[in-house]
Amino acid sequence: MSFFSVSFLALALALCSYNPVLSSVIPDEDWAYVDVRPGAHMFWWLYGCSTESSRDTKPLVMWLQGGPGGSSTGFGNFMEIGPLDVDLQQRPTNWVQSVNILFVDNPVGTGYSYVDEDKLLTTNVTEIAQDLLTLFASFLKSHEIFQSLPFYIFSESYGGKMTAAFGVLLNSAIQSGKIQVNFKGVALGDSWISPIDSVLTWGPYLYATSLINENELAQIQEKAMKCKDALLAGQGKNSTILWGETQDLVEELSDNVNVYNILEHNSNTDEKMRDQRGLHSISKRQISKLHADQLGELMNGQIKKKLNIPEKVTWGGQSGKVFTYQSEDFMKDVIADVDTLLSSNIDVVVYSGQLDLIVDTPGTLAWIQKLKWPNLQQYLKAKRVPLYPPSGKATKATGAFYQYYQNFYFYWIMKAGHMVPADAGEMALMMMNIITKTT
Repeated sequence: MSFFSVSFLALALALCSYNPVLSSVIPDEDWAYVDVRPGAHMFWWLYGCSTESSRDTKPLVMWLQGGPGGSSTGFGNFMEIGPLDVDLQQRPTNWVQSVNILFVDNPVGTGYSYVDEDKLLTTNVTEIAQDLLTLFASFLKSHEIFQSLPFYIFSESYGGKMTAAFGVLLNSAIQSGKIQVNFKGVALGDSWISPIDSVLTWGPYLYATSLINENELAQIQEKAMKCKDALLAGQGKNSTILWGETQDLVEELSDNVNVYNILEHNSNTDEKMRDQRGLHSISKRQISKLHADQLGELMNGQIKKKLNIPEKVTWGGQSGKVFTYQSEDFMKDVIADVDTLLSSNIDVVVYSGQLDLIVDTPGTLAWIQKLKWPNLQQYLKAKRVPLYPPSGKATKATGAFYQYYQNFYFYWIMKAGHMVPADAGEMALMMMNIITKTT
């Protein structure tokens, strides 16, 4: 039976402590804290590829969750791509069967990561990227085998914004000789790269999908423009508040459409929370889906014991503050970082769930048009190709479309919302295998 079986997990949960060991062989699992700054403790959790015979040749994939304040070790692991689901049952579409996975609770204050004082929380993606670089340098020092293996960063939502900034800093550190790793590419999933482009397309997308009428479209666009105007005026925090108000209006006019999947309505709707105003209520609502009760119980119970997390640490206990501290930077775009990665010959993959609203496909396509990459026009003229997941090949059930030119790739994922691996697990696994060349 695989080491990811439930019996192995039960055995692991009985462990009272864990001491990582320096090794040139990739372990089944490993985890540790890194003090990225005095008083700022960041947590990572590694899963070695379950194909043990070829594990030492498989790429390393770092997964960065969104929010900001969403936990990679929790939501990304147990709800999307890890070997076990939240019921501790094996996930058929887990990514560990193909690659080595490094989950990082990032920024500090997210998941099991924590700070001794609130003032140590990050306030922008530049600070986030620096902390990630410090953590990754420490990880590579204790796991030298990963210095030569292909390395990719996969992300979701705000994790994509962090990935773009971190990717630029990492590549710079590689070029200057400060760090050694075979950095191949980034994958930006339903990513918050240009927030205003997303917000400005919410109304038209909802209108095109029969969820609002013309009068309601006008109301949403008026509110969205106020959000844009505040950002252009240098009022980042106010723009974030107006973004939250725009989302409130969208839900009010669309019978509480689920912003993560437009086919769903009235799911986890909290009227009381929506009626409140200010950054606290926005941050609470923004990360609530990433901290479902069942997941929280698992992470603060069995998993916390297995990983020997300090008693004083509550998984997700500082996540709301993480979002609040990022509020000035939240609505700012990182299109320039994507351009920098492209010009550095780093593979840039963008993928988008067809049913996502909060980072909708029209908004993503809009910021792509703003790239200064010299080969953009060639990409736009490239042929779009359908993809069929294994279960749909016989009937040609389209799972996705993709289009690329040189080192820029775009995947349209069918029947998926914001959390692509959760909604279209088979297609997400196939896409990841194509990107990492592990097919």
